[in-house]
Amino acid sequence: MPANDRLQTVRDTYGAYETGDRSILEETLSAGFTFYSPPDPGIDRATYFERCWPNSELLDSFEFVRMIESGDEVIVTYECTRADGSRFRNTEVLTFDGDEISKAEVYFGWDLKKGG
Repeated sequence: MPANDRLQTVRDTYGAYETGDRSILEETLSAGFTFYSPPDPGIDRATYFERCWPNSELLDSFEFVRMIESGDEVIVTYECTRADGSRFRNTEVLTFDGDEISKAEVYFGWDLKKGG
């Protein structure tokens, strides 16, 4: 898959959280999708939707700081604004299998002050 297509897929994936359109993720995440973060090391697709998708109601927008395609991975650093106006920064490594995301590794812990 060309890098631009993967980068657009990643943008669309975060956009699903902005709009609350879960169908985008249903199409984008592979059947064998696995999610890794410190509190959720190696959860499956169904558990991801159960635990993580409800956060879409708490998130307002994403601003991409970096998005790098390397082999079958896209590395993304973003700043997210929550519905309450608070902000945070995460970096994620998204692994593709063909045109679907098969794995997400999330590295987080940065709370940002309003306006910066």
